[in-house]
Amino acid sequence: MLILHVIYNIYLILFSCIIISLSSNVVPMYLGELSPKNLRGASGVVPQLFITIGILVAQILGMQMILGNYDGWPILLGLTGVPAALQLLTLPFFPESPRYLLIQKGDEDGARKALKKLRGWDDVDDEMEEMWQEDQAEKAEGRMSVFTLFTYRGLRWQLISIIVMMMGQQLSGVNAIYYYADEIYLSTGLNKYDVQFVTAGTGAVNVVMTFLAVFIVESLGRRILLLVGFGICCVACAVLTVALNLTSIGWMSYVSIASIISYVIGHAIGASPIPSVMIIEMFLQSSRSAAFMIGGSVHWLSNFTVGLVFNYMRVRNKGLGAYSFLIFCGICLVTDIYIFFVVPETKNKTFMEINQIMAKRNGVGVEEGNKEELADFAANSVPHGKKAEVERNSAL
Repeated sequence: MLILHVIYNIYLILFSCIIISLSSNVVPMYLGELSPKNLRGASGVVPQLFITIGILVAQILGMQMILGNYDGWPILLGLTGVPAALQLLTLPFFPESPRYLLIQKGDEDGARKALKKLRGWDDVDDEMEEMWQEDQAEKAEGRMSVFTLFTYRGLRWQLISIIVMMMGQQLSGVNAIYYYADEIYLSTGLNKYDVQFVTAGTGAVNVVMTFLAVFIVESLGRRILLLVGFGICCVACAVLTVALNLTSIGWMSYVSIASIISYVIGHAIGASPIPSVMIIEMFLQSSRSAAFMIGGSVHWLSNFTVGLVFNYMRVRNKGLGAYSFLIFCGICLVTDIYIFFVVPETKNKTFMEINQIMAKRNGVGVEEGNKEELADFAANSVPHGKKAEVERNSAL
């Protein structure tokens, strides 16, 4: 019976992880396709906000006096089914993505209807035209698979950028902070009972700063938040290394706590939420789903690597000890340098404008025929649907 109980619990954990990994990729992509360009960044950060809220709730419920004990942990695990059930009940009322309907299904009427429902007004011609331009630009490419995306020269730097940012997001050590926060705080001299409150406080800071990121991402832009976020993480890791090596000095424990909180702030405003937003914006409809699959795979493989390796680097047989955070410091620095030289600002730009910026870096251009077609279309103020109707009437 004990073996069956263990197998059952492993099954629940693995099943939950699979569902979480799938939803964490699909939700940002869906929201990015629904949102107008002036709100695309904010809506892309919102899923990360609720992830941080979930982490904070888990940290509070996981305290020893609540559910963080032998009898309470099965209840804590079972509570994850509540928001999943609520989501299943509400999903049927969500509209389909207008971009998916128009570009992939060719359903212009359905796309227009979904867009009107989302915006709350009838004048959606400008957005329909922008989507039609994207549709025309993608006809030559066709539907992109993961393999095609790796071999397609026209998206080379977009793909490299997403891989670098997703690796930087996880290999920068954010989950090492969360997985082993208790051990890190204990090493600073805090007693075991107080550690759980400090950990929950760190989670609260994460929520507040991610909430702030929702409002500043459209004003400051994606690139500056990435640069500042990874920069803060880099400095925080360096300071934390020094502080953990000088624990004999009493006040250094406070420096360690301040470093961890600073790291969480840096990650919350840039490194955590923005890479997913960049996947939405740097790829067009035909390649976006494949890009999310690659980005999600890199994310979880890097997450797994940190969770597996960090314990051996820092705890077991002493390893690198406090110097393990210098590795994270270096990764943050390298990611920051890459973003500074390669990643463009995408704020308030259409998907086509971003694609044209990256096309120059990839050393490819839009075919002359497509350029002329898009130029003629942009100069024409008649919506695509009405334009087709006029052409049909002219033919008659």
